[in-house]
Amino acid sequence: MARHRSLRSELYRDARLLGNVQAAAHGPGAYATRYARRKVYSRTNSFTHSILRSINLSK
Repeated sequence: MARHRSLRSELYRDARLLGNVQAAAHGPGAYATRYARRKVYSRTNSFTHSILRSINLSK
């Protein structure tokens, strides 16, 4: 059985998809820029989270 998603997570998901569609509409360069930016954010957020977790400030 699938988990019920909250309204907030659905809205964030839809906003992310809309951003992807808008970037794709502006061409492959815009989409590649968005993709690269999201990868960088993912890595830096992951690094920050691991530091906070190591000093017991995050779950």
